[in-house]
Amino acid sequence: MPMPTSATEAPIARTVQVIAHRGASALRPEHTLAAYAQAIADGADFIEPDLVMSRDGVLLARHENEIGSTTDVADHPEFAARRTSRQVDGETVSGWFSEDFTLAELKTLRARERLPQWRSTQYDGQFEIATLEEIIELAASASAGRARPLGIIPEIKHGSYFAGLGLAMEDRVLATLAEHAWTRTASVVIQSFEVGNLRYLRRRLGDRHPNIQLLQLLGDPHEQPWDRRAAGDTLDYTRMTTTPGLRDIAGYADAIGPHVRAILPLDATGRFAAPTTLVRDAHAAGLEVHTYTFRPENHFLPPSLWQGDDPATFNETGCITEIRAALDAGIDAFFTDAPAIGRKAVDERGGP
Repeated sequence: MPMPTSATEAPIARTVQVIAHRGASALRPEHTLAAYAQAIADGADFIEPDLVMSRDGVLLARHENEIGSTTDVADHPEFAARRTSRQVDGETVSGWFSEDFTLAELKTLRARERLPQWRSTQYDGQFEIATLEEIIELAASASAGRARPLGIIPEIKHGSYFAGLGLAMEDRVLATLAEHAWTRTASVVIQSFEVGNLRYLRRRLGDRHPNIQLLQLLGDPHEQPWDRRAAGDTLDYTRMTTTPGLRDIAGYADAIGPHVRAILPLDATGRFAAPTTLVRDAHAAGLEVHTYTFRPENHFLPPSLWQGDDPATFNETGCITEIRAALDAGIDAFFTDAPAIGRKAVDERGGP
């Protein structure tokens, strides 16, 4: 991993972008139209739908294809027999899976809060699962007359897994983007933790779609992109953050997406240590850095920033402090569950 450095770094992006992580997911159930609408109202520059597939080939916004933890599917006796276990990216997962349901069936379900131990459940049961097309339509409508440009940053989840089911997402994503006038000109960034699908998308896009960029997400250092692991490759995320690794990424992607701790490590007391060189190294390779994820509850913040001792406390001050430390390290964009806080952190700080 990059070593700590005391030097500061400036972003290479013209302006630092606030990305609504799964919508305003600290305030509404994630990946619902209500969460995206709240994020847009709160000043997000981008909204982020994670994408999975239905049995009939529709792109859906869910963080995982296992939908038992984020919907009321367990309360539907007509779907009880569909509970099963699957191997997803090398892990055994049990529950209900999006690929076993048609869109019509999925539309009978309602979203639930994924983190009820830290967030309100008052909106459980109110909102449908959203499709990518519905999210694009919402964003296009909200963009009309909006002073601040709005973009969309979809993530392809479990790309190799879905391709193995005959439900490859990459061409479907491009086709959906091409079908809508708004996404033919609005800023679009396509993300993945895998490598092969981003390389494929780069070949497909070429130089013909300047509004679409690609983002290579980076997992924990010891982990591997699943498609590389499945192919028997030894490539891991540690190698991908070396100077040669970053240069290789720059050959097919426009940005990297590391976890915030890859930029802002903590010392033994739970305080920020010196930033690593990752942002500087990525910038030197011509890559922007879009880091994840800033959340406002104590539980997700460094211990030194907690307010009180309740992990569920909504801690705006601590969240802003952490975001600004990352801004000082030179990031170009960041994912946050609370885009209103992210907007405040950027606007009150000033600068690019």
